[in-house]
Amino acid sequence: MINSKTKFEVELRDKLKQLLPKHNINALPHLSKVVINYRVTDGRDSAEALAAAETEIIAITGQKPQLCKSKKSIATFKLREGEPLAYKVTLRGLRMFQFVEKLFNLVLPRLRDFKGLPNTSFDQNGNYSLTLKDQTYFPEINLDKINKIRSVQVTLNIIASSKDESKMLLSALGFPFEKEAK
Repeated sequence: MINSKTKFEVELRDKLKQLLPKHNINALPHLSKVVINYRVTDGRDSAEALAAAETEIIAITGQKPQLCKSKKSIATFKLREGEPLAYKVTLRGLRMFQFVEKLFNLVLPRLRDFKGLPNTSFDQNGNYSLTLKDQTYFPEINLDKINKIRSVQVTLNIIASSKDESKMLLSALGFPFEKEAK
């Protein structure tokens, strides 16, 4: 069985090489990393919520997350310095490609009334960001053990020279963009 990374290196690089007039293989657009942010708003109140969120993000990504804490106090948000805010996971290599394949083929088609993701979520560097409002779309989450619905923010960091090349890479990977109205 071919894993996701080998599939990318063999099939998609050949496809991108035909579409883009680049002589160097390393100049082709490619995924460098995937960053997953898992916000835990009630983490400062209870350690149980933090532990539950950590087990959920470990189940989703297969990797231990890093706890992100507030850097300074902000009185209007009732936030104190050093309070836990979110969990962050950075995926690279084989785990990154496995997560991307699971996201494109299992999670996104499960969204209700899903017609594709917008083309406007690229930043100026060609990275793509999306937010899933519910973590229960991931198949690893046990619905009986969930105490709160949390959003999952996913950022696909792409090394490319333009937004069009980034979009071409994501389309070749099977990313479901929404159809443009004519």
